[in-house]
Amino acid sequence: MTSLRPSFSTCQHAWPNLVSFMTSKLGLVTDFPWDEGAATGVGSHPGEDGLSALKTVFDEVPVPYLPELPGRGVGADMIGRTASLLVDLPVEVQPSGWRFSDRPGRDFKRARDHLLRDLDMLEEVSQGYTGALKIQVCGPWTLAGAVELRHGDKTLADKGAVRDLIDSLADGLAAHVADVRKRVPGAGLIVQVDEPGLPGVLAGTVPTASGFGRLAAVEEQPAADGLRRVLAVTPFPIVHCCAPRVPFSLFGTAGARGISLDASLLRRADEDRIGETVEAGIALLLGVLPGVDSRLPEPAAVAHPARELWRRLGFRPEELARQVLLTPSCGLAGASPAYAKAALVRCREAARVLREDPEAE
Repeated sequence: MTSLRPSFSTCQHAWPNLVSFMTSKLGLVTDFPWDEGAATGVGSHPGEDGLSALKTVFDEVPVPYLPELPGRGVGADMIGRTASLLVDLPVEVQPSGWRFSDRPGRDFKRARDHLLRDLDMLEEVSQGYTGALKIQVCGPWTLAGAVELRHGDKTLADKGAVRDLIDSLADGLAAHVADVRKRVPGAGLIVQVDEPGLPGVLAGTVPTASGFGRLAAVEEQPAADGLRRVLAVTPFPIVHCCAPRVPFSLFGTAGARGISLDASLLRRADEDRIGETVEAGIALLLGVLPGVDSRLPEPAAVAHPARELWRRLGFRPEELARQVLLTPSCGLAGASPAYAKAALVRCREAARVLREDPEAE
């Protein structure tokens, strides 16, 4: 097995199970860093104007976040942006995509510069801000399925390399969190870990670097252990997965305090697992609007999927606006700037409906 860094032995924690027991059996209220009737975005925005995007999210949603602008090119994408946080694991871009390299080069520096400029703008826009604030990073399993080793295989193909990647990401994310806290000292920081690729990792459908084969599936417990190592360095971790077959129990076991998903992909078969997630005191961030330009329904219609799900699960209506946030279904990078702003406004208006009239049909 390839060794990228000295290995780190992960350990299991009983805390997620304890939270589940106390919340579901004793009826304790779980604290969240947002007020009732909150809304936020998933992360990405269209265009290249980071300052404008930041001003939009701080103006329009109760839980602002640090936007990502992949339209700026190499290094502004989800993979490159997170790879710039890795400690002692430099990357570069090859024709096939991101790959580990011997030393930091132009691509790594470009990705890092994008992030640092965004953090400088965040510090400027957030002067005096107090309240919930969200940042986003790519999760370890999605990253391992995307970044290649020096000899061309994907990191996911090598267990030792995966361990090193997880350790490096945890160390880099801890430093990133500390930096954001210094820049926005009044923020209640939420860290969203994006794992759209994890269902494929668990199912064994991730293609090899050549594209002619599939990488072996990763079992649920090792996947949870690796994710837990990364979530453990964050103050309030949520996991975003906008793919079908969201692994709810894995995310809970790994220590997620919230799960972000596309509500349109939910099936009735998912509802037992969603109910267990809610009983465990884990928040739901429900994506209720398309991430690309489309007609926006009225706020009550946008709120309806959340209210209907809550009703079918049998939870008290007055808890809905506390434990559920509304978001677009995924990132907004493929939308127009006007639609991106309008979608956030509509999510905010629909979240207010959940707070003021949770039982309406």
